[in-house]
Amino acid sequence: MSLAGRLGTLLCVLAAGCATTPPARLYVLSASSPTAKTTLDVSVSVGPVSIPAAVDRPQIVVATAANQVRLDDFNRWSSPLQENLSSVIAENLAALLGSSRVTRFPKTSSADADFRVAIEVTRFESVPGQWATLDAAWTVRRTADGVVQTQRTSVREAVVPDNSFEALAAAHSRAAARLSQGIAEAVRALQGMSVDTVQSTSDMRM
Repeated sequence: MSLAGRLGTLLCVLAAGCATTPPARLYVLSASSPTAKTTLDVSVSVGPVSIPAAVDRPQIVVATAANQVRLDDFNRWSSPLQENLSSVIAENLAALLGSSRVTRFPKTSSADADFRVAIEVTRFESVPGQWATLDAAWTVRRTADGVVQTQRTSVREAVVPDNSFEALAAAHSRAAARLSQGIAEAVRALQGMSVDTVQSTSDMRM
């Protein structure tokens, strides 16, 4: 082979090497709530759970400035974020309530559930090495009489011990656990509150 031919082959090999991209790293949110000391024999349907369209994508969306974000193609969620978050909240509630009858809507019908939980996540912010922010408005409805408790949870978890995306996912998991804690407390409160008590409380607030 001529010198020009050898140089051409070498350039092709180098170009192929430069064109190779590293594989993306995949991350998941995980349930992290402690098991309840006292069980609650109720059924709970979790869903719908909505998240902002801006973060509803495979890539982890990183906040780089007050009005700027970046899609990280090399660090991604292993499954749709909305489904992962919904599943984690359901698992957390099962542990916090000590109930094996916590299901996800629409995978299972909510018609026969004792309580229905709807969650609208309004902010899901990721800043590696700094914090993970979760803001959500949510409702718990007691199916028997339609009594509803509506609240908002705002959580900012520090990303520790480093600036890795694994630590970021762990921080988001802790934020989801704190959201789940508030929902579990609302379910327990409604379960222990009679219809007469709810009516009396409503009258006092008027």
